[in-house]
Amino acid sequence: MTQYILGIDEGTTSARAFVIDEDTNVLGFGQAELTQIYPRPGWLEHDPMQILNTQLEVMRAAMRQAGITPDQLSAVGLTNQRESGMVWEKDTGRPIFNLIVWASRHSDEIVQQWVDSGFGELIKERTGLVPDAFYAASKIRWILDNVPGAQERAERGELLAGTVDTWLIWNLTGRQSFVTEPSNASQTMMMNLDTCDWDDDLLREMRIPRHMLAEILPSDAHFGTIEATFGAAVPITSTLGDQQAGLFGQAAYKQGQVKMTYGTAGVLNINNGPTPFRPEGLTPSAAWNIQGKLAYETEGVVYAMGKTMQWLRDDLQLIHAAPDSEWYAGQVSSTEGVYLVPAFTGLAAPTWDPTARAVLVGMSNATNRLHVIRAAVESMVYQTRDLVDAAVQGSAFEIPELRVDGGAVKNNLLCQLQADILGIPVIRPKNAEATIFGAMLLAGLSAGVYTSLEEVEAKYQVDRVFEPQISRDQADALYAGWSTARDMTRGWTRKIA
Repeated sequence: MTQYILGIDEGTTSARAFVIDEDTNVLGFGQAELTQIYPRPGWLEHDPMQILNTQLEVMRAAMRQAGITPDQLSAVGLTNQRESGMVWEKDTGRPIFNLIVWASRHSDEIVQQWVDSGFGELIKERTGLVPDAFYAASKIRWILDNVPGAQERAERGELLAGTVDTWLIWNLTGRQSFVTEPSNASQTMMMNLDTCDWDDDLLREMRIPRHMLAEILPSDAHFGTIEATFGAAVPITSTLGDQQAGLFGQAAYKQGQVKMTYGTAGVLNINNGPTPFRPEGLTPSAAWNIQGKLAYETEGVVYAMGKTMQWLRDDLQLIHAAPDSEWYAGQVSSTEGVYLVPAFTGLAAPTWDPTARAVLVGMSNATNRLHVIRAAVESMVYQTRDLVDAAVQGSAFEIPELRVDGGAVKNNLLCQLQADILGIPVIRPKNAEATIFGAMLLAGLSAGVYTSLEEVEAKYQVDRVFEPQISRDQADALYAGWSTARDMTRGWTRKIA
């Protein structure tokens, strides 16, 4: 009898759902966009109820297209945007404020106060993370500070807080399961990296009551069933933050394997096995806890990858759709010295400068839109090298190849440029949807659809390998120009204040 797995992918710009069979054939798919709420420049929010309702809608759509009913499912797997944070009422389920999205700078001042007080060092020591408004802890703190009476209600046990995985599971299980797992918890800035539990010292300083936070279970646990919402007792058997799900979907199960996701943001993930690795500018976190074994990863995040393509399309109107960028960028052999540094909301890893702002430099009267579009594509390549260089600098660690995924890797020019600038092969899988497939494959492994990790690994297939085609001197010269442009963005909001 055919076994079916439902995958839930709650991203930044859309909610999606997939239905696959045990051979990973996609039988059903649903997708709907999420409304982006911009209260002021640099701030970004989502309506949590829209997230929930839209996700339910696309799950039903995927099952309808697959021609199956919920009771035919063997398992459900979930992946989600991670560092976004929210607070809701325990009794009614009503959010007391919008979800504050990972890229938002609502809580810059809160984090700066923590750093100025010396608390930032304890955050680094316990979590491995660089104190930044990127993570959920400061977003939860901002909500408690800015919604009247919220702190008092939190202390009385009336409010719950968490990331998107917790919110969705809580609702999908009829408010029976208030849970999360290490890949999401380690990206909140509240989880102790060594104990894999909430850190009471951090919570005390942040004034976030521990009872507001979900129980941390293994990534392949039984997280409850969807019976309350779909009438069938189908178990949710995996949840992973989107980037760790991508690492799993890329079959990067061995220590030292690396993937780069080109999504709305860009994220480099390195499987470090049982020991955290802490290079300067990058952050260690939990990759997953699977089959009783905890694996760590090193991660580097850049804020603008696909977001840069959206900017070209929606704001500058230089392209009609993101895939057009390959054709336009390929019409010129180079940018002629033009560099775009897309620090629209600051720089993340490895620079971590929230005061940086985007620049477009090196233009002449011969510069046209083709050069600007190519510079936008190249910005994804250079930002990835920033992360790779930070990972290997001052250590014996080497990255022999880069596995890539995300919507942008359909762009052959991007993948070739990436191989050229890094000087290593870039490997694109046949299935570029590594994130959602990682969650579904883990759900299948946990539910017994697959009998072993080796069986799951065998499903990984390579589409194309891009080999470097330029010399290291050429690559380094191009990258040196990028580095000069990137450094121009530093402290921009302080310079013009």
